[in-house]
Amino acid sequence: MKRCYCLLVLLTAVGWAVESPAASISAATEECLACHVEATPGVVADWERSRHAQMTTGEALAVQGLARKVSAANVPEALAEVAVGCAECHALNAGDQPGTFEHNGYEVHTVVSPKDCRTCHVEEADQFQQNLMAYAHGNLVNNSLYGQLTLAVNGTQSFDGQALNAAPENEQTAADSCLACHGTRIEVKGTVVRETDLGEMTFPVLSGWPNRGVGRVNPDGSLGSCAACHARHQFSIEVARKPHTCSQCHRGPDVPAAKIYQVSKHGNLYESLSARWDFSAVPWTLGKDFTAPTCAACHVSLLVTDGEQVVASRTHRMNDRLPWRIFGVIYAHPHPESADTTVLRNSAGLPLATELTGEPVKEGLISADEMDRRRRALHQVCLGCHGAAWVEGHWVRFENTLAETNAMTLAATGIMTTAWEKGLAQGPGSGGNPFDEAVEKAWVEQWLFYGNSVRFSSAMMGADYGVFDNGRWYQSKTVREMKDWLDSRSK
Repeated sequence: MKRCYCLLVLLTAVGWAVESPAASISAATEECLACHVEATPGVVADWERSRHAQMTTGEALAVQGLARKVSAANVPEALAEVAVGCAECHALNAGDQPGTFEHNGYEVHTVVSPKDCRTCHVEEADQFQQNLMAYAHGNLVNNSLYGQLTLAVNGTQSFDGQALNAAPENEQTAADSCLACHGTRIEVKGTVVRETDLGEMTFPVLSGWPNRGVGRVNPDGSLGSCAACHARHQFSIEVARKPHTCSQCHRGPDVPAAKIYQVSKHGNLYESLSARWDFSAVPWTLGKDFTAPTCAACHVSLLVTDGEQVVASRTHRMNDRLPWRIFGVIYAHPHPESADTTVLRNSAGLPLATELTGEPVKEGLISADEMDRRRRALHQVCLGCHGAAWVEGHWVRFENTLAETNAMTLAATGIMTTAWEKGLAQGPGSGGNPFDEAVEKAWVEQWLFYGNSVRFSSAMMGADYGVFDNGRWYQSKTVREMKDWLDSRSK
């Protein structure tokens, strides 16, 4: 098929150095490019640089062994001889997509979902649908307890002369805060006519859009957004493998992984040496393509030795190498069996994986054997660079930290439940929001900020983040202040 030369001329004129598609493109995609090179030149330039533009689907399917990047056994015949372009993503499954609309003679849809990506990436899409990240929207908004927490955070406060009142967060506030990462629910609300350079055109009106949250609920019912990690429209392996991508959602005090990684020895090596690493190689070879782990190396990527012995298999179920759940929860505990954590209940009926006294619930969490399997899978990654004594010693220290942070949370929770029992604060037993009073906010910080910081610091050897920067100092300080508050109020 012919090349869209107007595309290349324009991009060269505006100063973008791009690669011409090395693969044939479909007539439909060529028509898309002819208009969008002017309407959205940045999108077109990004796609030009992508692997999708550089080879046909058939060529990708022909790759054998560990270097294969697609997991489908076959694809629709119409796709085999062309590159994956605009039409192959935005029109392929248009008949199954709510919000499909007529656009210049084609039936297209705006939201590209994991169901679309699954055409070529079957295993990855299926694994992601079993992932805690995929359920991030529902695990937040369908958990009544977390709903009270988001109200305490996002509810607009007003003062009536005597009391503070919190109005429920509106849809835009939710999408701009927690759901930016957890994912919105995207729904088709109708259509709107807009004036364009090509005249009037009709477009769907989407609520919850734009969003690229990991647990986004798409109009077709699928969960998640592949673009959360593989940023559109280049969908680069390199981008997904670099820690900057994970840091979009894993940097704040509630999940401080990125900033702790940055000051760790691994982060030091990444910052110092990564310009010489190959982030696009598949499989990813330890010691050759990179010499210190990134987030993806530990949790996602297919890793091999120089002799192509598999160290870790590729996975898009992000907890496959994680026995413990350490953030976003009151106490560290074994990972849930189901990615839908709203099914969990403790003995008090609260939607939690632990009792308020710290014990894990009796049903719904992975077994000790499964924890050991995941621990060993992660150990294999560590053993690619470290000796067994180092790895085992590090793990003993980490699990000691989990026990200590849980103990410090228990102390704070004991004070908090005493305050609720005495009527000094309005907790869940009295129908109050357990997160909105000053002492309750201190309690939340104890586990959501300080406990998390200590755990992540121990996991990644981030040193000071486990001591003075939202670490053990603040855990001990918070318990003391809560106890003094309780003594004062009790009098």
